[in-house]
Amino acid sequence: MMRGYFLKMKGGGKAPPGVGLSEHLWSFAGSAIGIALCGYLSSIYFEPRDMTLIIGSFGASAVLVYGAIKSPLAQPRNLIGGHVVSALVGVLCFKLFGETLWLAAAAAVSSAVVIMLATKTLHPPGGATALIAVLGGDKIHDLGFLYAVIPAGAGALLLLFVALLVNNLSRNRRYPEYWL
Repeated sequence: MMRGYFLKMKGGGKAPPGVGLSEHLWSFAGSAIGIALCGYLSSIYFEPRDMTLIIGSFGASAVLVYGAIKSPLAQPRNLIGGHVVSALVGVLCFKLFGETLWLAAAAAVSSAVVIMLATKTLHPPGGATALIAVLGGDKIHDLGFLYAVIPAGAGALLLLFVALLVNNLSRNRRYPEYWL
């Protein structure tokens, strides 16, 4: 019964279209450079100052801004806005509900989703950015609202800078689709 339902869906059960080798290579180059740059700068400059420039949600952002560059969720407004808004929400939820981590985590992620939708900055990795603000440990908690600036905002800006460079080197790729 379910098999019939899925076969009737648009595309008749076909796999999504593939991309060519050059897309694989550009996506690899962009994500490698973007994440390496965040990690390197974090290790030599930010971590000695008890800060960080790299968080787990940037891995998911790299998938979007280097591998799915035409997606509305990968555009600059969404990348930057989604991380910053979600970081602010996550810190606020930790400050309000941090004694009960499960409640703070649920409030952070769900509120971040709604606020990203309301501000037209939906970026799925933002949900993880909000969650990291709650579950990230003392190093993240000590940053307070600075977490929205460093690492969330600054790291997202760095990923954007690399995306602008790498994604536009090929004449077959254009990023961004739009800015605002």
